[in-house]
Amino acid sequence: MRERLLGCAGAAVLATAAMFTIPQSATAREVVQFDGGHSPGTIVVVTRERRLYYVLGHGQAIRYPVGVGRAGRQWAGITRIDGKYIRPAWSPPPEMRRDKPSLPHVIPGGSPRNPMGVAALTLAGGQYAIHGTNVPGSIGGNVSYGCIRMYNEDVTDLYGRVRVGTTVVVMR
Repeated sequence: MRERLLGCAGAAVLATAAMFTIPQSATAREVVQFDGGHSPGTIVVVTRERRLYYVLGHGQAIRYPVGVGRAGRQWAGITRIDGKYIRPAWSPPPEMRRDKPSLPHVIPGGSPRNPMGVAALTLAGGQYAIHGTNVPGSIGGNVSYGCIRMYNEDVTDLYGRVRVGTTVVVMR
């Protein structure tokens, strides 16, 4: 096992990487027509739609509902997945601690209070991640400090499909 400090909207995320089997289950994801000109295996997040697309190719993608950054916290660009973590521990970034000073310094992985959910795919640059959530009602909203939130079942599905180095395109 190895431990690594990672970022999510400036947060430190302590993740323990190990071999785990991730269970699959039914969710809100669906295969849809998608002609965005991206290579198969690319993740495309369209924040205005609050949707994440995993490009399959041949004009199709798997579409997942997501929660995205609040007004003033959204971003756009091209990055890549630089880490995959199961049940990551989470530490709120300084900006969030200013907004909510009662937050603990670290919330252990697996805790029902941990906002990272069951898995996290960290993005290059260390500031953001695509991750699960402990608040499923937030999916479909503008709710985060910049991270992309998914239902736990959906991030589990995506986790099994991608690898470190996968391209992620975020557009408004």
